[in-house]
Amino acid sequence: MSLSAVLPYIQVVLALLLVGGVLLQRTDASLGAAFGADSFSSSNFTRRGGEKILFRATIIIAILFVASAFVGLILQ
Repeated sequence: MSLSAVLPYIQVVLALLLVGGVLLQRTDASLGAAFGADSFSSSNFTRRGGEKILFRATIIIAILFVASAFVGLILQ
């Protein structure tokens, strides 16, 4: 099988992993932040442990997804 035949399946798996990674991350944005309230002073936290691993894994998956999209463009 060629790469162009397998690439759509790779992109679907990466997209699902990316959505899952984003949804699992912690968010501290409240409704007030949507209307311009100061959200910076109320929540300062450092990612540690599993949260840091999930954050970095999400970034890596996003980079892989973008790279696979560029490869798909080049192969067409």
